[in-house]
Amino acid sequence: MSNLDNEIKLLKDNILELMFMVKNQLEKGQRALDSFDEELAEEITINEKRVDSLELTIDRDCENLLALYNPVAVDLRFVMASFKINSDLERIGDHANSIAKYILDFGEAMDEESIKKMQLDKMYKTSLRMMSNIFNAFITEDTDLARKVFKLDKTLNQINREASSITTELISADVEHTQNYLYLFSIIRKLERVGDLTKNIAEELIFYIEAKVLKHQKMKSKNGNGTNDENGNEEK
Repeated sequence: MSNLDNEIKLLKDNILELMFMVKNQLEKGQRALDSFDEELAEEITINEKRVDSLELTIDRDCENLLALYNPVAVDLRFVMASFKINSDLERIGDHANSIAKYILDFGEAMDEESIKKMQLDKMYKTSLRMMSNIFNAFITEDTDLARKVFKLDKTLNQINREASSITTELISADVEHTQNYLYLFSIIRKLERVGDLTKNIAEELIFYIEAKVLKHQKMKSKNGNGTNDENGNEEK
């Protein structure tokens, strides 16, 4: 195995570790919300420093690979994709950290009925499923698995669109807890952004594996040269 191959493998291992850490942060956030576990929420905020540290390491790995090994073809695409995937994962970690801070600010457990009405369980379940798909797609280089997140993201977008009216209803019925309902609404927003960032990662994986840039396909579609189906494929 060449030195370049060794460095590529090290970069892949570090990205996998960051994926695991970020997904774990989201899972802990769900448990902390469901059980109003302030210690678990506090643990998420502490772990955020490890996420940031690993992101810096991966950035440095990418820069060293470009400067010292001049990768080409699929290796170059992988390094370019890794830069963006690394940034998106760090931002997902930021959202997990923000959610933990909301939970710490609650001051009391939220009633299960409100959480259920806001569809937060479904939001978390879908977000984590998207992360799992990306995790496995990265390991197996399965672009079909990566494409499945596009459809799942529509579920998050739908819940997000409905969240405003549901929040208004909850506040109207219980003004005293307005602040906490607004926290729940903010968590919905954060998880919707997690879905967007996970979708970005899927696009980068497909770019790396298939040398396709879906963003350009979308721009082409907007110019009247075809449309994208729900999986990001261009329709004629």
